[in-house]
Amino acid sequence: MAVVEQVAAPDAPARPPAPAPKSLLRRVCRDRTGAVALGVVLLFLLIALAAPLIAALYGKNPTEHYGQNTPGLLSDGGLPLAPNGGISAEFWFGLEPGLGRDVFTQLLYGIRTSLLIAFASAAVTTALGVLAGVAVGYLGGVTDRVFGFLSNVLLAFPTLLLLLALSPVIQSRLVDPGTAEPEWMQFLVLVLVFSAFGWIPLALSLRAAVRSLRERDFVQSARALGASRFHIVVRELLPNVRAQLLVHATMAVPSFVASEAVLSFLGVGITEPVPDWGRMISRGSEVFQADPTYMVFPGVALLVFVLAFNLLGDAVRDALDPRAAR
Repeated sequence: MAVVEQVAAPDAPARPPAPAPKSLLRRVCRDRTGAVALGVVLLFLLIALAAPLIAALYGKNPTEHYGQNTPGLLSDGGLPLAPNGGISAEFWFGLEPGLGRDVFTQLLYGIRTSLLIAFASAAVTTALGVLAGVAVGYLGGVTDRVFGFLSNVLLAFPTLLLLLALSPVIQSRLVDPGTAEPEWMQFLVLVLVFSAFGWIPLALSLRAAVRSLRERDFVQSARALGASRFHIVVRELLPNVRAQLLVHATMAVPSFVASEAVLSFLGVGITEPVPDWGRMISRGSEVFQADPTYMVFPGVALLVFVLAFNLLGDAVRDALDPRAAR
């Protein structure tokens, strides 16, 4: 009589656990460079949120022309008479050449301008990248091939030139001729321009990840149990690409900050009287030989912020790498 051996069926493959927020923060803070970068980023965020309060305590605002309204602050050529760009106990970072505005409050409100555009653009590009990348990666077939072709076509265009060309066109379509463009319109145009192409790299990355994940055992098990496509995408696939989303968002914010500054430097995007770092650097380059101090502050602020956010993105990427824990 034959003996039939009973072999215990293996457990159904479980979905890979997503990293806990506390564990992720602990890993980032364990990296000294990441901890310093996180502190710098949080400091900039705090300054941006508290800019009106700081300006009120300081007693200045970013739009008033102090140098023109008060005699003895600017020369006939519009340069600050006091040394080092007009730095004094009354004007901590000096005065803007020409208009005579306070540099310190211009920097404070310039942080708000850059962060608002960068975070809004990062949110829109992340949402578009998730929708396109996950859907195309899961569906595959003709949809995947068409998307790949269109993405390569869009990536072939020079992004900076398109940004310079599209921004005035969008503004002219949304605002009537001879009408002053509102501030919210300037922000909206930049977000739309950045979002037009910023979602493609994330979508391509998620497309490749989802194509691999859809063949994993936990997805096949969910499909065999009769789970709907919506359930598979939301409960099985998205939790496994959260790491990519977090890294993308962390790296996208400084990229958008730098891009916005470049456009403002070239005269496109945010216009007067909204404070903006790129326009401050542009103005500083015009008077650099006569007054190099004015260009230093926005340039250093932009460099420190972008560098800190990039280092934070590297720390987050390392913290999410399972090999780093070993």
